[in-house]
Amino acid sequence: MKEGVDTPDELIDISRLTLSVVRSTPDGGVSIGALAKNTETANHPFVRKGFPLLTQAILAGASAQIRNMATNGGNLMQRTRCPYFYDVATPCNKRSPGSGCSAVRGLNRSGAVFGWNEQCVAVHPSDMCVALAALDAVVKVQNANGKERSIKFGDFHTLPGNAPEKDNVLSLGELITSIEIPKNNFSANSYYLKLRDRASYAFALVSVAAALDIERSGKIKEARIALGGVAHKPWRAFDAEKFLVGKTAGSNTFKEAAEIAFRDAKPLSHNGFKIELGQRAVVRALSRAKNGGRSDV
Repeated sequence: MKEGVDTPDELIDISRLTLSVVRSTPDGGVSIGALAKNTETANHPFVRKGFPLLTQAILAGASAQIRNMATNGGNLMQRTRCPYFYDVATPCNKRSPGSGCSAVRGLNRSGAVFGWNEQCVAVHPSDMCVALAALDAVVKVQNANGKERSIKFGDFHTLPGNAPEKDNVLSLGELITSIEIPKNNFSANSYYLKLRDRASYAFALVSVAAALDIERSGKIKEARIALGGVAHKPWRAFDAEKFLVGKTAGSNTFKEAAEIAFRDAKPLSHNGFKIELGQRAVVRALSRAKNGGRSDV
């Protein structure tokens, strides 16, 4: 709104709604209120102990001042950070449907390598959402009539398709009330890696949320890999996850998984570097997840 990109007729203040509770759930998971601040969520004992991947991802985003003000629901609702979206003098299908995409053949270094089309090549900017995708979170929403529904996190955000102006599947009048994460066995072996142009207050060129459930034998029982900075939504590397199951956790295995994760990547004219960068990031994130977040050196 400050840049004149969006000019709503009305704004509704929801800050006084009681949606800021972070609590454990009966099944051993956690429910985080949509209006809970990012900082308090990241530092909550339930989250730090049971879901450290989410804590790491939140603390990798923005700045401390913004995290102190930003809400969890607001984080999910972030729009693109494509420079053409903010330049109202240029065509942008997300800002003005049907006007065209300036980035598809313009300066697209930060653009997508998965899921894009001629309509839009923007990427989703959130770090928190990458971790939530890896953790199979569920978004709870409620409409104006009080009817509730649950949306799997992988289905919440959308790819451009023929409606690049839509970022998610919320219907008119629906409000996010909470985000629930089911119990998992990833707390000991997870890691969030964010690669960016500068050390802070920058969006990811590529990010990786990696989580492993490793048996005593060293075999991988379950794996999660979610990627940020590469698509219109947090991108799950499902084929790479399947490949890892039953394999021994180690550098050679992780390298193969990384190649699989980016096997179907389709770079633009200025972001081909994201392929190798992303593969190396997956290897490093998996290695550090294996070592409980410590360096693999």
